[in-house]
Amino acid sequence: MTALVHRVLAVVRSPFVRWAFLLGAVALAVVAVVGAWDELAAAAHRMPATNLVAAAAVAVAYVAATFLSWRAVLADLGSPLPLRPAVSVFGISQIGKYVPGGVWNVVAAAEIGADHKVPRARSLAGMALAVLLGTVSGVVVAAVCLPVAGADALGDWVWLAWAAPLLLVLLLPPVLSRLVGLGFRLLRRPPLERPLTWSGLGVAVAWSVLSWALAGLAVWLLATGLGLEAAPRTLVLLVGAYAIAWVAGFVVVLVPAGAGVREAVLLTLLAASLPHAAVLLVVLLARVLLTLVDLLFAAVGVLVRPARGR
Repeated sequence: MTALVHRVLAVVRSPFVRWAFLLGAVALAVVAVVGAWDELAAAAHRMPATNLVAAAAVAVAYVAATFLSWRAVLADLGSPLPLRPAVSVFGISQIGKYVPGGVWNVVAAAEIGADHKVPRARSLAGMALAVLLGTVSGVVVAAVCLPVAGADALGDWVWLAWAAPLLLVLLLPPVLSRLVGLGFRLLRRPPLERPLTWSGLGVAVAWSVLSWALAGLAVWLLATGLGLEAAPRTLVLLVGAYAIAWVAGFVVVLVPAGAGVREAVLLTLLAASLPHAAVLLVVLLARVLLTLVDLLFAAVGVLVRPARGR
């Protein structure tokens, strides 16, 4: 297993492979937008412009919050990146989510981070930990929000009620540090130079929780534009629904960026709140909107990247 990992890393360090990966990931993301263009145009006719613009702005803030969570983790590990190189590493690596496999954004972050003198092992640990924090905090947010939104909101997701407290243990710095150390030993890599701290991890978790609130708000703005009741209860429902939908999409690593899985979960959780056609439009718009934001961050990442590093 270790030998296989080393061979994979050796291949992706080739400049040709890195460019091919970048162009392939961009193409897949663009195809996701173009393939849904007609439905997007139809939905835009029904959607008030104010809701669409507001949702787009909140979606940008959502991705920015995930970026700041990752940056806080990387700084806590010993590599505090200035804003421009951090945006470059994060923005370009995120389109790796559109390549099936679920790990390519992590690998891309390590390779691009190396151009900014961030050790590859630290980059791998930083992105992997940021994804883990997002996943765990997403489960916890869903476990809190869905019951608050309605007594029967959990439904088939009742396991969240007992899984969330267990997963919270993973957010403790001593536990996370030991897990990272175990992973590095299995990969026969040197251990981290410094353990995770309570303050650094606390900042990262705070940004992660905020990101779920912003993601739910973006979807809520879209849904209220198509007829959902604009009430605090429905906002809480959307925050929890999007969080668990994202986690479900992430777990199914064979599809890029949880395509299809995330939408199926949202359709199930929103079925009682909106007509089926309206729910379809909401999940489609949410997918396209967030894909466009990912592409925007990737474009900014390329623009701020030093010419010699492009």
